[in-house]
Amino acid sequence: MAKSLPEKEKLHIFNTEFMPHADAMYNFAYKLTFDEDDAKDLVQDAYMKAYRFAASYEVGTNAKAWLFRILKNSFINNYRKKTKEPSKVDYQDVENYYNSASIETSEMNHTVDLRTSTMQNKIGDEVTGALNSLPVDFRTVIILCDLEGFTYEEMAVILDIPIGTVRSRLHRARGVLKEKLIEYAKQFGFDAD
Repeated sequence: MAKSLPEKEKLHIFNTEFMPHADAMYNFAYKLTFDEDDAKDLVQDAYMKAYRFAASYEVGTNAKAWLFRILKNSFINNYRKKTKEPSKVDYQDVENYYNSASIETSEMNHTVDLRTSTMQNKIGDEVTGALNSLPVDFRTVIILCDLEGFTYEEMAVILDIPIGTVRSRLHRARGVLKEKLIEYAKQFGFDAD
């Protein structure tokens, strides 16, 4: 039978152990989804699950790693659902857009890339583009290790894979990222050999 906690205790755990990691959770979610609304939804879903299963969390352990694992699992589940369902288009939005009298030709060729506008002050566009082009497994280990600072052990727990797999995946991901950025590095005088 599943362990249960009184609501007051669950709320205390939620506020003291889980909520301090809200910003890190959002950053991780955004780096996975590249969309502000999707990232917010993912964080909300992860926090709802964390609250629901607070009794299975061991107080005083690594709450951030526990939360990141929930968020990562939610992202994977959502990703699998989206890839299985057909694309949806709201034809009313499309019709309204193209029937709008205020649209000029130059505006029709311009789209806003939220990834670029949000990340531009953090890492260069080329680096962001290269990171975004990685397969999700590679992108995730780079984000967890190099941007969020998790240890290999913590990453193994978050990703639910052996530590050896974490090391090899990170090594391969960095290799792919390096190949994608060789020309960019040369432009800034780095020795790419």
